[in-house]
Amino acid sequence: MSFPGTLLLGFIAGVTILLGLPIGRLRRPAPSLRTVLNAVAVGVLMFLFWDVLSAAWEPIDGALGDIHAGHGGLGRAVGYGALFAGGLGVGLLGLVAYDRYMFRATRTDAHAGPGAMAITEKPAPGRGPAGWSAARRMALLIAVGIGLHNFAEGLAIGQAAASNAIALATVLVIGFALHNATEGFGIVAPMAAARTGDADRPSWGFLLAMAAIGGGPTFVGTAVGYNFTSEPVSVVFLTLAAGSIVYVIAQLLGVAARAKRADLVAYGLLIGLLAGFLTDAIVSAGGA
Repeated sequence: MSFPGTLLLGFIAGVTILLGLPIGRLRRPAPSLRTVLNAVAVGVLMFLFWDVLSAAWEPIDGALGDIHAGHGGLGRAVGYGALFAGGLGVGLLGLVAYDRYMFRATRTDAHAGPGAMAITEKPAPGRGPAGWSAARRMALLIAVGIGLHNFAEGLAIGQAAASNAIALATVLVIGFALHNATEGFGIVAPMAAARTGDADRPSWGFLLAMAAIGGGPTFVGTAVGYNFTSEPVSVVFLTLAAGSIVYVIAQLLGVAARAKRADLVAYGLLIGLLAGFLTDAIVSAGGA
């Protein structure tokens, strides 16, 4: 497949993230709806966490299998294991450090705590993320984690197209496009869940910026994957994504717990998880 055609596939796979973003502009969602939206976002992110970790573990599992079969050394397994642990640690602890930095920069409430306890804070004076509400900052963290994940997906599309596996590349694009539609919802649902009025209703410009951060790496990864193949690079980006996603999940679960509606949280989690596995099943059914 030609390089321009491959870029078109990457664009199609990434642009569908826009489909879920309008949820962030809901006007005054009811408390029960806010709880469900937050829980659905957690369900989607839980699926993504499983998805990226399972993909990142495959090279390690393969290397260990080679050792057992007697035609592989320990060095390859240890190397991939170090990349796995390092990426996971940087992705998780990096967001911990960033969130603490942003909390010190805002200080809108002397009694507020960082992370989940701050998601309903009002915006603080200032420019850039320091002047955003906690819910908007959470949306940014989710978009970054999803963007890292989507870069790895783009690598897979580019590699399949470069090897002229057109059918595989097409199936990957369809599956990843469906994935991205649910991921867009995961980015903005916490904003709708935290908002009780129109004061912090996100603009279309803000939503497009989140789409560029979350979905744009699919296009970039496709371009890179077409010209460059590296399993270690894929492992690094997948584990960075997993680390950032697990941190965001922890924060959103704190918000869900404060709603004191375990039934609505369970419904939302189930919907989000099933949506993720349904899109993954489409990719598997196509032979990818």
